[in-house]
Amino acid sequence: MYRETRDEIKDILRDLTGQEDAELVDGGTHADLASTIAFSLARVQRRPPVEIARELGARLREYEKAGLFRVEIKGPYLNFHFGEEYLKKSLQAALQSGYGAIASQEVRIALEHTSANPNGPLHVGHIRNSILGDTLARAFKKGGYRVERQYYVNDIGRQIAIVVWGLTTLGLPTQQEKEDHYIARIYIAANRALEKDPGQVVEIDELMQRVERGEKEMVRRFREAVSICLEGIKGTLRDLRIHHDRYVWESDFIRNGDVERVIERIRKMPQAHEDETLWVDLSEEGFENRYILRRSDGTTVYAARDLAFHIWKGRNFEVLIDILGADHKLIGAQLIATLRLLGEKPPTILHFEFVSLPEGSMSTRAGKFVSADELIAEVTEKALEEVTKRRPELSDRAREEIASSVAIAAIRYDIVKVSPEKSTVFDWREALDFERQSGPYIQYAHARACSILEKAGEFSPAYQIEGPHEAALVKHISRFPFVLDQVVQELRPHLLAVYARDLADLFNTFYRYVPVLRSEGEVRNSRLTLVKATQNTLKEALETLGIDALATM
Repeated sequence: MYRETRDEIKDILRDLTGQEDAELVDGGTHADLASTIAFSLARVQRRPPVEIARELGARLREYEKAGLFRVEIKGPYLNFHFGEEYLKKSLQAALQSGYGAIASQEVRIALEHTSANPNGPLHVGHIRNSILGDTLARAFKKGGYRVERQYYVNDIGRQIAIVVWGLTTLGLPTQQEKEDHYIARIYIAANRALEKDPGQVVEIDELMQRVERGEKEMVRRFREAVSICLEGIKGTLRDLRIHHDRYVWESDFIRNGDVERVIERIRKMPQAHEDETLWVDLSEEGFENRYILRRSDGTTVYAARDLAFHIWKGRNFEVLIDILGADHKLIGAQLIATLRLLGEKPPTILHFEFVSLPEGSMSTRAGKFVSADELIAEVTEKALEEVTKRRPELSDRAREEIASSVAIAAIRYDIVKVSPEKSTVFDWREALDFERQSGPYIQYAHARACSILEKAGEFSPAYQIEGPHEAALVKHISRFPFVLDQVVQELRPHLLAVYARDLADLFNTFYRYVPVLRSEGEVRNSRLTLVKATQNTLKEALETLGIDALATM
């Protein structure tokens, strides 16, 4: 209802003024919406903005619809206030199953996220990528878009060659741990062996040449090593409620000839240079570094396969979105510049800064990192302690199930609530605080609404909104579809996290000051209707954030 009313007011202002931009903004504490358009018109008409606002206000009153909105003039500002009919229609919409969904879109989106090298388990830095990507994918699906969530599997790079070499030459104990942790053990041991005897690096180079030539046995060994690690990574992602629709293997673009085709296209470009390597001069695009695509030994580098991958995506999807860490800004920009020179569709890249733990930095190569599995286990253990304190009467299994959901809510929310361009530190104490603005805090608000409705039993929907707490809650509920649209248009999933937290805040304030179950008649039914609308909106918001909407905690 918010979006529709906002768009209607913008259209009216556009018709009245001839200005394309209605300059409509949030009204803050003074109004629901406000326009500063009188200032723009004053520069054109050379008249005082107060006078223009007064004239516009008089004309706008002809467009006021009974109960939807009314206009108030405050000096040069046009303030719009939503009325009773707006509140009623907003509540009716929020009671519907799937509230917030937008009509089906024909646009096909390829959204690539995570794509961590399969040489060890995911760590905290990786899962910020995963959670941002998964939340965006859920928001796009909620918005009616056709989204394919992709994981680009690096199964042919140097790191994988080191794993294959370690598996076949070091004679280490066989797998006794989770698959990705096993591969990490091999990778770390292989790096240490290579550091002790650098002469063995030639064997790594030979493995890379053989796999790129397509030797069947070597292809099998690389694919087998990567598949082992991927099984462990998939398990971690399942724990985080994250799913990929397609795993795209990097080597496939060599096998099907796409890499060679893009290499041949690039060789014909005026920006291409071949000396010991094949590289693209992107200096006209503002880049000083060479964009290398093929080594002196004839093997291609990751950038060449990435170009082939994106050309394939661009021909099968209308919109391409990549989620990449801030350390990929240069190569991401070079990729986009080269695709444009080739006349191919570039991706939109959402770069994110890194998340860390209070303990410090992580490095897979050095063997010093905190895996996502360890993080999940620790947070789940702490969540179980909190749930046991709060609900000692529940069975062990019930408390464990709640703790598991609460832990994932804590992790996902704490990571997604921060805008991607800002770095953040994950602290489990804050993330698990039921009384603060955390994932479990929002889950608890939903569970509270469920409890009220269960105690109330059957009731007839009613729409008698009285008092500031009720009106504020309804107005915030009405913004949900608009916020979802903002998330997908601006690629800013933290907006949904902030919205859900504010909704939980407003509901808890309403619950504190407005009696629900003790009220009677039409007032009771209206307040229960508001509780039901809140519960439904919280459920839809939580599920879009990838968090369980628990009925009891």
